[in-house]
Amino acid sequence: MKKKISKALYWIPRILAIIFILFISLFSLDVFDMGLGFWGTLFALFTHLIPSFLLTGILIVAWKYEIAGAITFITFGLMHFIWTIIASSRDATRLGVILGWSMIIAIPAIITGILFWFNWKNRKERGAVRKEKIKRRKKKGKNIEEEIE
Repeated sequence: MKKKISKALYWIPRILAIIFILFISLFSLDVFDMGLGFWGTLFALFTHLIPSFLLTGILIVAWKYEIAGAITFITFGLMHFIWTIIASSRDATRLGVILGWSMIIAIPAIITGILFWFNWKNRKERGAVRKEKIKRRKKKGKNIEEEIE
């Protein structure tokens, strides 16, 4: 049972991060309706995809170092929310609507970051248990290279 939970905890944040990056990338498709010409559209598309490129790079790092994904995705979600509050402070009448739309981006990023954090904690605890098993085997004189379950 613990292995299934560990496996799910390993894959769920990564899959959510991929879906989240694809979702963020969808917002860049509006550049095709701007009538900017080929090079203008290409430049605008690249500019709109910068957050997706950054998050993809972070996901690559987070694939091995979950704590990096936890910190980055949580920070991204919180910063997006804070930035939205600051940007929408000029129009207080629409603040509720704007914050609602902001949550569509902020909450999935924060949830993904929290799941990366849980995965990091789980791996850390499993690593401590594994080290303890290796110490016990050394004391007993058993071969350390045997499979440790």
